[in-house]
Amino acid sequence: MTTLLTRPTSQSAPTPQKSNTTRDAARYVFAAVRIGLGWIFLWAFLDKTFGLGYSTPAANAWIDGGHPTAGFLGRSAKGPFTDIWHNAAGTWWADWLFMLGLAGLGIALILGIGMRIAAVAGAVLYVLMWTVVLPPTTNPFLDDHLISAAVLVGLALINAGDTFGLGRWWAGTGLVRRLRWLR
Repeated sequence: MTTLLTRPTSQSAPTPQKSNTTRDAARYVFAAVRIGLGWIFLWAFLDKTFGLGYSTPAANAWIDGGHPTAGFLGRSAKGPFTDIWHNAAGTWWADWLFMLGLAGLGIALILGIGMRIAAVAGAVLYVLMWTVVLPPTTNPFLDDHLISAAVLVGLALINAGDTFGLGRWWAGTGLVRRLRWLR
């Protein structure tokens, strides 16, 4: 008899294998999650760049001199890191890093390439955004930023870029074969 605290013996019943249908369905679901997260990042980049009027009015478009980090960091920051975020809000370096991050993450996730880099960069971005509004308003610790960071890491761990993406091709390129961390 096996309990949670003991290791199964060779006499234990074999673990049922998941069907190919279940594995395929999971691959498709995670590919859709990957593409969806990629679109969220890419859309934020496009809206902030061109002021498409969804979260960024045309008057605040980056191409017209707007500062993509000014609103969130300048007006929403609260908690222990408020001064840091207020000082970074609207600076050239924060705007460029944020916008390059949004574009790079969106492209990488949609195409399914560079998933390890996207996972690390996206998780860092989400955690930094989480620190802007500490403590979160709906839960004393956990919010969607931390969950999304974990999802990005999980997507990289399961090679979610291989389904409906260019992940397999990307992994086979000479550069990625030499520098595995680019996978």
